[in-house]
Amino acid sequence: MDHFEAGPPPADTKNPSRDMPALIDKAGHLVVALLESASQAIVAVDRAGRIVLANRRADEIFGYSREELLGARIEMLLPDSKRGHHVHERDDYFARPRIRPMGSGLDLAARRKDGTEFPVEVSLSYVEAEGGGYAIAFVSDISQRKHLEEQLLHAQKMEAVGRLAGGVAHDFNNMLTVISGYNRMILDELSALDPLRGYAEEVLKAADRAGALTNQLLAFSRRQIMRPRVVSVNTVLAQTQKMLDRLIGEDVELVLRLGPEVGNIKADPLHVEQAVVNLAVNARDAMPLGGRLTIETENVCLDENYARTHMGVSPGEFVMIAVSDTGHGMDAETRRRIFEPFFTTKEKGKGTGLGLATVYGMIKQTGGDIWVYSEPGRGTTFKLYFPRVAELTGGSPEGDSGLAKGAGSETILVVEDEKAVRELTVHMLQQLGYVILTASSGAEALEIGQTHQGAINLLLTDVVMPVMSGRQLADRLLVERPGTKVLFLSGYTENTVVHHGVLDAGVNFLPKPFSRESLARKLREVLAIA
Repeated sequence: MDHFEAGPPPADTKNPSRDMPALIDKAGHLVVALLESASQAIVAVDRAGRIVLANRRADEIFGYSREELLGARIEMLLPDSKRGHHVHERDDYFARPRIRPMGSGLDLAARRKDGTEFPVEVSLSYVEAEGGGYAIAFVSDISQRKHLEEQLLHAQKMEAVGRLAGGVAHDFNNMLTVISGYNRMILDELSALDPLRGYAEEVLKAADRAGALTNQLLAFSRRQIMRPRVVSVNTVLAQTQKMLDRLIGEDVELVLRLGPEVGNIKADPLHVEQAVVNLAVNARDAMPLGGRLTIETENVCLDENYARTHMGVSPGEFVMIAVSDTGHGMDAETRRRIFEPFFTTKEKGKGTGLGLATVYGMIKQTGGDIWVYSEPGRGTTFKLYFPRVAELTGGSPEGDSGLAKGAGSETILVVEDEKAVRELTVHMLQQLGYVILTASSGAEALEIGQTHQGAINLLLTDVVMPVMSGRQLADRLLVERPGTKVLFLSGYTENTVVHHGVLDAGVNFLPKPFSRESLARKLREVLAIA
């Protein structure tokens, strides 16, 4: 059945009986055409396990020519570890022929001519023909589907851990607000010569390091505060070059190949810098005897094929940053886990395992993608893809330097369900000279709003509270007191509370932990709004 070149003779319309061979021959050619156009590999096997039929798709999937397949044992197409057992399974099948549908729950693998193994689904049918019975196998290569399933499982796992990380960061930020706030008050009371000042400063340093760790958790979980603006990737990398030179050391050569026509992206430049620095540090550690670190930029188009095999990516125009090293590389198992939080190949005490998880979260938060290629002994390449934008770059975002740090005398209603945070906030505001009203819940705050005789200039409220959220409280309070300004606080980030519909974009928001100085600046900014 491997020779189908001859065409059918012309039909005899005057004598139907003489027409029959031509019709049979035509039907045979139709069967052949169906076999050759099938999207699955179709292989027929006799009782001895010899392949007696194979279609075009079988040649493509397994890498053998038709001549190599016909007459060969079917076990040739199986992994070495499965061949011995398959002989017994084949004998059992011919002893008790039955139909086995596709996708019947079996985890099967096949082997190509070059020795590579790949996952397959196989359905079986049995036919009786001249010369005996034959097993017909319909084989589908499901490598791409398995790849997408792995991406989905990975994304689900990362999302679950991300939600956990975001929740932990929220509670942790509440505690850090109290620790840092009271510690700064202690420092204000201690003279420069006080022997206890050194201890207090160490506590503050530890709190700052804990805050940095919380930010890494938020970056991984895609709940990090972002200040995106249109930036030139080449400009960001050029400004980072001196820092990279210091980080990687003299025994690693840094090569920048920045494309001359590379477009702009909309992202937080500090996060882009953080991602590249994380990758550069990992590359340095992978080259203990020195080597080359290459950073390249290029405009790329990710097409439908790329999007189909990379979850969460939409086809379109992107800017690519490629970070390549000549280090020791990674095996497949390490590549599979590198973006998991707290997974690290470094010795104990040398890494938290949050670096690449942070990079992953930051890239995904911008709507981009990250791809890695690595082999043991052949180095590693990370490719970061950022959506390209047509807008031109603008100036730097407005900072806090122009905001007044002075105190005020207005009346502020503080609403916070965490007692320690509420008391700290009240202490800070009293030091700044404000008149303070306090409430531990939305209901209590509404009661104060109804009974307080004077003005309430500003509502300072936590976003996430039991029974009534800060947003619900603000909406109800402003009905009675429409002139009251509102400033929201949260251990979550602005992106998170906006994304979940708790706040509208552009509201006045201050993330925890906050210092007395940052609170003072934000209050003067909000109260100054007409």
